[in-house]
Amino acid sequence: MRVFVYPLTLMKNTPLLVLGLCVLACGASSLIAAPRAVIRVSNPDASAARPGEVVVVPFAEVRKLVPDVRMYHLDVKDAKGARVAAQVTNFNPDDRRALYDDLVFQHDFAAGETEAVFTLETTDTPVPPFPTLVTARYVPERLDDFAWENDRIGHRIYGPGLTTAAAGPGTRMISSGIDVWCKKVRYPIVDRWYTKGHDAYHVDTGEGQDLYSVGTARGCGGTGIWEGDRLWVSRNWQTQKVLANGPIRAVFELGYDTWQAGPRWVTESKRFTVDAGRNLDAIVSTFDVQRGAEIVVAVGIAKPGDAKVGKVLRDEKARVLSVWQTYEKGGSSIGCGIVLPPEVEFAGFAEDAQNYLILAKVKSGAPFRHFAGAGWDRSGDFADVAAWEAYLTAFAARLKAPVTATIAAAP
Repeated sequence: MRVFVYPLTLMKNTPLLVLGLCVLACGASSLIAAPRAVIRVSNPDASAARPGEVVVVPFAEVRKLVPDVRMYHLDVKDAKGARVAAQVTNFNPDDRRALYDDLVFQHDFAAGETEAVFTLETTDTPVPPFPTLVTARYVPERLDDFAWENDRIGHRIYGPGLTTAAAGPGTRMISSGIDVWCKKVRYPIVDRWYTKGHDAYHVDTGEGQDLYSVGTARGCGGTGIWEGDRLWVSRNWQTQKVLANGPIRAVFELGYDTWQAGPRWVTESKRFTVDAGRNLDAIVSTFDVQRGAEIVVAVGIAKPGDAKVGKVLRDEKARVLSVWQTYEKGGSSIGCGIVLPPEVEFAGFAEDAQNYLILAKVKSGAPFRHFAGAGWDRSGDFADVAAWEAYLTAFAARLKAPVTATIAAAP
């Protein structure tokens, strides 16, 4: 804000002018806030660029240093003083203590950049909302789909409505696989596509299209139990809850009814974390197994029935499973990938008639974190299978050397 000061002796209506100058000066001073805290983000592997690194600071740590902090009155600024898109998550909005969960923002680390420094400032007026890059929602108008997206890719999982007579004989389906919606644009499209209708979003009119077929297979990252050399899977999700919904992170949970996995009965709950700028989502599955047994969990990618498989990558060292498939109609290609992080006990690869699978040993009640997602060669992000596989390999390497953040009082 610019403040112009004129000689008061030359002006009429001096009291009004003085008041106006005071308002301008006070407004200007509120914009020049002193930093309240400093966040240092360390990058342990600067051998390559790390775009879109997610920085998460527990909000309890922020509150220790800035006890008067309020939602939407917190500014994150980079070393040059530029405002950074940030989000405060609150998974329990009914809690009157307003404790909040995390402060989340992102940074593009250049190759060779080992540290980035940010400041936190409090503001008198609310910080305007940042552009929405992620969304997640229950879609009751389409037979209980649950759909989500970021600025790179979209997905959906089928809900209970699709198993009922209301779906009709040609649409009714039991499936817990993950569908893919391919995007050419960075803005949200889920609501736009549902509005234009089922057949319309299967045709690319400039924003992308739904050309992936999940059916009753695992789609792009669906889970199951590998028992007796066969895959046992759940039905459609039964419960859903959105915990955070943008602008740069969405978090939601899906719950599944008990199903039989060989000699055992199993239930599963999933928590998805969807971050802007990434083609892979973080998924934490928790399986409750009858008699508390250890199980082998399979995360799968569907074998395409309507596309040609270009390449299947099984990389044991990187813990990556990838399928690149090309569609004869239109000639475009989709890559689906799964990455297991270092803390997971890798148990090999497998396949059945419908799916390629990556396996992990998981204990009953223990969280099982994994990453799954997709890329499209017409998105502008992946020109070919080599670019897609390089992305997955780099993603896996970043999981082995995560960035870390520390927060301290401003000097």
